[in-house]
Amino acid sequence: MKELILGGARSGKSHYAQELATNSALPVVYIATATAEDEEMFARIEKHKADRPSDWKIVEEPVSLALILQQEASQNKFIIVDCLTLWLTNLIGLKQNTFMQEKENFLKVLPQLTGNMVFVSNEIGMGVVPMSSMGRKFRDELGWLHQKVASLCDRVTLMTAGISVKIK
Repeated sequence: MKELILGGARSGKSHYAQELATNSALPVVYIATATAEDEEMFARIEKHKADRPSDWKIVEEPVSLALILQQEASQNKFIIVDCLTLWLTNLIGLKQNTFMQEKENFLKVLPQLTGNMVFVSNEIGMGVVPMSSMGRKFRDELGWLHQKVASLCDRVTLMTAGISVKIK
């Protein structure tokens, strides 16, 4: 089972993903894509770490998501990828060919993966149009990524105000 969990900031996406993992009774692999570029982000990452159960395996991977998923995916594990938004942020800052290759690798490997996994991501396309061309490019790239991942997942859930709404 593959599930894409979308929602705005502080909508309950990560909490919901963690509940699904806990309820599965499987060993959990938590793939964190965030990088600490400043003190505030470092504090956010530390809070996320403190909120996770100590027996979960944590893999910090900001770029090579496809490779890590190939290594970790199995019927005997529950995988959380948190989050695709930060992963795309990390990719978009790389050379164009690296950006495209990592994204293509992920989308190519996703249908081949077995086991239970959830992908957390921010739904940013419902807000205002970004003022900068880079902001618009990011919004568009994330929207296209969501469409492709949603088509490859068994379920898609939208989180709002801590409430999960099944879309697919």
